[in-house]
Amino acid sequence: MILYGTSVSPFVRKVMMFAAEKGISLENQPTRPHHDDADFKAASPFGKIPAFRDGDFTLADSTAIVTYLEAKFPSPALIPLDPCERAKAIWFEEFSDTIIFLAGTKLFFNRVLSPRLFGKPGDLARADEAEAREIPPAFAYLESVLPSSGYLVGDSLTIGDIAIINQLVNLSYSSCHVDAAKYPKLAAYHVRHTARPSVAGLIAADRAMLGV
Repeated sequence: MILYGTSVSPFVRKVMMFAAEKGISLENQPTRPHHDDADFKAASPFGKIPAFRDGDFTLADSTAIVTYLEAKFPSPALIPLDPCERAKAIWFEEFSDTIIFLAGTKLFFNRVLSPRLFGKPGDLARADEAEAREIPPAFAYLESVLPSSGYLVGDSLTIGDIAIINQLVNLSYSSCHVDAAKYPKLAAYHVRHTARPSVAGLIAADRAMLGV
């Protein structure tokens, strides 16, 4: 199985962490969006990452890919079977992939990608405004719903946790950190889960590449 993309993308890293937690071996082919590689284009006709290939089967979009992996490798379950828990896990994934990402990408692009990878100054005012206005409500919400178990749903890791963690990681690359004084549960959650072997090495490699 091949995963196209680079782990600096929270969506690619989400799939890589998901697979690692299940013990699934993926061959990662680092690929930037809209790359002209024929195999990548066949798997991702609109040039988005991640893209995926399993034999003749191809797929794009992180949610679609993890859904496929969960069905093919159901144990350990990372998408719960219980209807309420499954719905909540998918909600947190959606919250991560839309609300947090849309705010966080303004920070990541302008503070990290544009200056460090593209050699162009980012719009720092736009990043600062997003950090001041859009990030706090998201952090406050997560702080309010995090249970004592340390997992967003039930008593074990789910796709909801994996998605949230990987958006928080990109915020940390952008010098936007969870303030432990304001959000103690979320700060502890972030520290705990970024230490997991399934993602810690990816984070270290990202930081080395990005110089953050």
